[in-house]
Amino acid sequence: MITRHQRFALCLFSLSLVAACSSSDVEQLQQWMTEQRNQTRPRVARLPEPTKFTPQAYTQEGVVEPFSNQKLAQVLKRDDAQPAASSALIAPELARRKQPLEASPLDAVVMVGSLIRAGQPVALVRVDNLLYQVRVGNYLGQNYGKVTKVSETGISLREIVQDAAGEWMQRTATLQLQEVSK
Repeated sequence: MITRHQRFALCLFSLSLVAACSSSDVEQLQQWMTEQRNQTRPRVARLPEPTKFTPQAYTQEGVVEPFSNQKLAQVLKRDDAQPAASSALIAPELARRKQPLEASPLDAVVMVGSLIRAGQPVALVRVDNLLYQVRVGNYLGQNYGKVTKVSETGISLREIVQDAAGEWMQRTATLQLQEVSK
């Protein structure tokens, strides 16, 4: 425990240390700071010249504007002229009864296994923690996906989707066997 006299001695010692820092040390420090400030020059890199903008003339004056009524009329005429070719793919799909696995998107369907039943390959798929058996000819996903092939490692599908122009087209999709983690 520090006594009263020891505290007093410690305070006197601290004051003497502070007093020892003479004004000459402070003056030297300030002189050095001034010298350093005067010797240091900032190095700022020059900014590159901005690129010159050259306007281009509009050369599509005689062409139909993309948002005009004339363009809309052209598109509607084209759609009226070609509905039979495009709808030939989708018409049978709209006429048949939907299967339960068509309610789920394809990315929510997980293939977890396969087996052979009555000599035919059968895939096991999981949707919302329910297990389903899928055979060739069954439908999966929301894009009219018809199963064309079942193998030990995957399911191949033929889907019918619309392209950017609104035309129906076929595409293939695959569903790969997923390893189940516990």
